[in-house]
Formats: sequence, C-alpha cells, structure tokens
Amino acid sequence: MPPRKAAKRASQAPVKDHQEAKKLKKKEDLVVAPNLRQSKTGGVLLVFGQGDVGQLGLGEDVVEKTRPAIIPGYQDIIAVAAGGMHNVCLRKTGEVITFGCNDEGALGRDTSKVPESNPGLVTLPDKVIQVTAGDSHSAALLENGQVFAWGSFRDSHGNMGLTLNGNERFPIELLPDVKIVKIASGADHLVLLNENGFVYTCGCAEQGQLGRVASRAASRHTRHGMSPLLTPGLVEFKITKKLRFDDIWAGTYCTFVKAYHTQEVYVFGLNNYHQIGLSDPLPRFHPQISETFSGNNWRHISSGQHHTIALDDAGKVYVMGRKEYGRLGLGSNCSDAEKLTPVPSLSSFKCIDVAAGSAQSFAVTESGKLFTL
Repeated sequence: MPPRKAAKRASQAPVKDHQEAKKLKKKEDLVVAPNLRQSKTGGVLLVFGQGDVGQLGLGEDVVEKTRPAIIPGYQDIIAVAAGGMHNVCLRKTGEVITFGCNDEGALGRDTSKVPESNPGLVTLPDKVIQVTAGDSHSAALLENGQVFAWGSFRDSHGNMGLTLNGNERFPIELLPDVKIVKIASGADHLVLLNENGFVYTCGCAEQGQLGRVASRAASRHTRHGMSPLLTPGLVEFKITKKLRFDDIWAGTYCTFVKAYHTQEVYVFGLNNYHQIGLSDPLPRFHPQISETFSGNNWRHISSGQHHTIALDDAGKVYVMGRKEYGRLGLGSNCSDAEKLTPVPSLSSFKCIDVAAGSAQSFAVTESGKLFTL
C-alpha cells in the first residue's frame, strides 16, 4: 500500500502555528543542518537477545540469541532504530526495512507477504535519510524534507492511535507543508525539527514530553480530547529571545532541544531521577533551560526511562539519573547522579556514539569497540 497524506485535521499543524512560524521565518532566514548519525560506509546487521515476536529478524523459529548473529542479505545498513518490540533499518540506498511485532502497525508494511520475523521493505516515495522508532511507532525522514510515520502511540489508558483516524498500518505523511531536517522518537512521542529551527511534537503528553501541553490538558479525557496530542504542534519558547534550534533529541519520556548558535539546552518531560538535568525532580510540561546540559557542545543525547547518557564533541561520555542495574557505569557503590558525571572507565577512549535503552547504556569508541553499561 503506497504512503498517503493524513487528513488535514489528523496530521497538519494548526493554521495558527504555521502562521506564527512564517512570521518568525521572515525575521530571520535560518537554515539548520543537524547530525543524523548515519554510518558513511554501511555494514551488516547483528542481532541478539529475545526474539519471541520476530524482533531478531531471523525467522519465526529463532526466539533467542545469546551472542550476536548476522541477518543475512544486508551489507549496506547505515542506521538502525530499535523500538519496543520491532526494528527499523536504513540502507545506503535510502530504502527502509523493518521486522518484529506488527500488532499496531509498527512495521509499516503488509506482513502477509513477508512475515513479521523476516526483514521486509517499507514503501516510501523518496530516498530516506533518517529513521526512528518508539514502543509501537516508527518514522522516516525523506531527503526532500517529508516525514512519514506509522504505527501507534500509547498512554496510561492504552492505545492512542497515531492520528485521529487511529492506528496507521502504512506510512502516512505528517506536516506536509513543512520541510523537516531531523526527527526523534521517544517511547510514545515524536519530535520534529524544521529547516528554520522550529520544533514540533505529537503523541503522549502525560509526562510533559510534548513541551506544549499543560499538565491539566495532557490526558485524552479533557474536553479537547486527542486532537491537541495527535496533531503535530509548534512548541513555543520565550518569544523575547527569538529562539531557534539546531538539534533535537528524544528520551523515553522526555525531550532535549539545543538553541542555535548557543550552548543552551532546553528540556521538558519526566525528571523524577533528574534525568533531564533539573534539580527539582518534577515533570516539566513546558521548556526550561537545563543548566547542567548547557555550556557544552553535545554530539548526541540519549535518555532511557530514568537515566541519560550524553556524548560531547571531544568524545567524552557523561551520565546522570537512576543508578539501579548499573546503567550509569559508575560502579557498584555509586549513588543516583543528579548532575552530569563523566564515566571513568571510558575516560581513556574517544567515543563517537552513545545510546540508552530502558535501563542500559551503550558507547561506541573511535576504534569500533562497543561498551555496555
């Protein structure tokens, strides 16, 4: 089934948002180009762990791998996004393949032809340059600035759908009139950065991760219903500062955005273990400067359920948040980290990438070694 555009009320940002963005664009014609974290050469797919719903991509008979195994047939993978129970992979050709659980449409393809447990191609109208995945949704950024998404968001009451039409089992275009340069997926929210430095969000807002919905309106059961949540909307910042942004990162239940030409990082979302860098462990429903993240040039920020791992442009790795299960890599006797803390065991390495799982952390060194925390 070919990709389609969402109904206007289901996927387009409110007219007011677009008008405001156009006014601001006239004042400052800014074009940003954030790092999309692609491999330049491409490589093979290695998988391990549990595969009970096909998330290993090795066929329905393989339900577990204790050591890394190669998925045959692919030597040109330049990016991988792991969702809750599915995976989205980007080939050097710009093609997207998916495998894993498709109960809510997270694979974006017809699994009667290629089973869920085998990698299958997602049909998209142009070359893809970035892919992301949440618990039950996936998204792709095309070379021409279009964004397509599929699957579903969830909140504490269950399935929310992806748009006002419900689950989307095949790719559907979001924000068709806006050129996007980067996307980021949390567990159940999606963040989009446009070419002029404006930030849009949609999905679950219960922990404040959308940055534009007040706590009293974050539930689907308010008088406004799902529309403010599932309709991508512009995040408003301090108008007096005329803020633009040149990078975005999404954690499981939070969001980080970096201001253009400054080292200020604005955050919103869950902060119960100080994982977004604020001293008061309360959720933030609107953007606030995180002093602990500001003042550094971050190459990547990744946040799990209750912790965050960050990589600066010098290759140094920092962590903060909850200590349980060793996710911080600070030793068995460490305390919860309320401020960004360097990881001592990685101090002698220059790292080029980091990632956070729900309660795990990963770091890749310049020489290609993978460390897990």
